[in-house]
Amino acid sequence: MPRTTVGIIGAGPAGLLLSHLLHQQGIDNVVLELRSRDYVERRQRAGILEQDTVDVLRESGAGERMDRHGLEHHGIELRFDRRSHRIDFPSLTGGRSVMVYAQTEVVKDLIARRQQDGGTVLFEAEALSVDGIETDRPSIRYRHEGAEHTLDCEIVVACDGFHGIGRRSVPDDLLTVTERTYPFSWLGILADVPPSCEELIYAHHERGFALHSMRSPEVSRLYLQVAPDDSTDNWPDERIWDELETRFAVDGDWTLRRGPITEKSITPMRSFVAEPMRHGRLFLAGDAAHIVPPTGAKGLNLAVADVTLLAQALTRYHAHRDESLLDAYSENALRRVWRAEHFSYTMTTLLHSDPADSDFDRALRLSHLRYVARSEAASASLAENYVGFKEN
Repeated sequence: MPRTTVGIIGAGPAGLLLSHLLHQQGIDNVVLELRSRDYVERRQRAGILEQDTVDVLRESGAGERMDRHGLEHHGIELRFDRRSHRIDFPSLTGGRSVMVYAQTEVVKDLIARRQQDGGTVLFEAEALSVDGIETDRPSIRYRHEGAEHTLDCEIVVACDGFHGIGRRSVPDDLLTVTERTYPFSWLGILADVPPSCEELIYAHHERGFALHSMRSPEVSRLYLQVAPDDSTDNWPDERIWDELETRFAVDGDWTLRRGPITEKSITPMRSFVAEPMRHGRLFLAGDAAHIVPPTGAKGLNLAVADVTLLAQALTRYHAHRDESLLDAYSENALRRVWRAEHFSYTMTTLLHSDPADSDFDRALRLSHLRYVARSEAASASLAENYVGFKEN
């Protein structure tokens, strides 16, 4: 496999979707993925798709199973002060909504499409170096099935996540890195029990944040704010359910359903942006360039937005040798990235209890929550950012 037009590192949603979109435009490409196919298809991540993400999957022909099994949601529920407040998306955003459909399922759908179309996705292929990115003949050196190979490309796109080789291939002095670490983490669980709600519940409680989500009508996904150095060993199942019940409690008739917990994990909260998202013939997309705390449900959607822009830019380049959209990629992508960073930061600081909070801080947070619940303008701002803010 000596040469291709676009070499893509990473077979998460970003890399696979870019490969699919490029194939539809007649642009040959190869995807290299460090992990096995089984690992990639089981890797639990986001489950909320913005309207634009749903539209891209549908228009590209990769949304058939999503439309059969995804759960369209028209709002979220905020809980605090033992009261519930619904944010209605369609009425506040001109009819837009979100879809609950797990990242694992998006990945399965995209892998199936690439196989169906005869695409080249090499699993257990470790990218060792990205070379020549300041020339017009970059290459990726990789190891696959015990042997080293070199893939020559015209363009390299790194969709290989925060720890991948893509961003590390850019000299440190050419990247500006901005980041924030939050003083808490999320304990996340999957449980074989039908959801206790029809829409996501975001709960603020003096003991910490809680989120009730779902993966299907039979599987619930729930989260608890915990200390950053906490361990799942400290959280037996009964303690998790008791704490969730406490944080979701409202005055009225509502019951948290309990069931067998099949998975537990702890996720740190951080924000991270590396810019620019291009160096020579190397382009960064998704978590390779930016991380958001999951409170705003933006990570997967930002990755999709990145590669949608890149697919458009690469299509123009391939058809006309016009690099104008490639040159504008980083600036265009970062506008959306920073809007999502701000929204995710706002949701995170609004809903979590910071251990360092003073009484003044706690009173401000509750005042902000009450304002969102009572003001149509404040609710509309939250809604339009949640479903995906459109600049045009």
